Amino acid sequence: MTTPGAIPFRKMNGLGNDFVVIDTRARPLALGPAQAQRIADRERGVGCDQLILLGPSDQADVFMTIRNSDGGEVDACGNAARCIAAVVAAELGRPGVTIETNAAVLGAVLNADATVTIDMGVPLLRWDEIPLAEEFHDTRTIELQVGPIDDPVLHTPSAVNVGNPHCIFWVDDPEAHDLAAIGPILEHHPLFPERANISLAQVTAPDAMTLKVWERGAGLTRACGTAACAAAVAGARKGLTGRTVTVALPGGPLAIAWREADHHVLMTGPFALDYEGELDPAWLAPVPV
Repeated sequence: MTTPGAIPFRKMNGLGNDFVVIDTRARPLALGPAQAQRIADRERGVGCDQLILLGPSDQADVFMTIRNSDGGEVDACGNAARCIAAVVAAELGRPGVTIETNAAVLGAVLNADATVTIDMGVPLLRWDEIPLAEEFHDTRTIELQVGPIDDPVLHTPSAVNVGNPHCIFWVDDPEAHDLAAIGPILEHHPLFPERANISLAQVTAPDAMTLKVWERGAGLTRACGTAACAAAVAGARKGLTGRTVTVALPGGPLAIAWREADHHVLMTGPFALDYEGELDPAWLAPVPV
């Protein structure tokens, strides 16, 4: 039974990257950064990496607003898109749906094996599209390093935008580096005017890689769909992999295909509904400063 005044939500995840999903199509909510932080707090709130708001769209079946756990709004989240695609497909009774975000309108298909394929669109590769603060002729490798100039710990990453800015360092072992310490520093590096997601990628085969991600505004995450897409694109551009790659994340694998015909990136992976619950309306009241 629904409590009067309470706000229903779904707790969902894609490979452990977890979300609180609130449907605002019938009941609009004024929800700012402070309220998002309160809901995302794992000790005092529900707890999640991202808060997802579903709203009406003139261009697609639904509009998806994404707030990271720090309250900041971002333009894309591949793992959340799979979860939302499954919700909307069930509502509409058809496998194919469209999701509008601040970045683009995404096409999605609920597959027979209960995975979801998201068309993430065409990656942005030019320095001013990513964006970077200075010009690089070739973003397959940019000038950025961690550690001493003559013996850097990390260096010459790739940069790609797949809905969000991504910086990918190519390493022999992602676990050999303390991404929890390095990630927040690089996220806020002056080279990234809109901050960036920082990834450590290890190519393990022409069609496989291992990835560890520091997500801007959320921290270390068990999975990041846009980072997996960005790493797959960057690997193919550098000739390290083919255009179809299985990306192994701490939460599990994603299948990424960078389609040659139109350069769209297709991401396929699972989704899960953890439980349904109700938010205390007081959590959405103004938060004292």
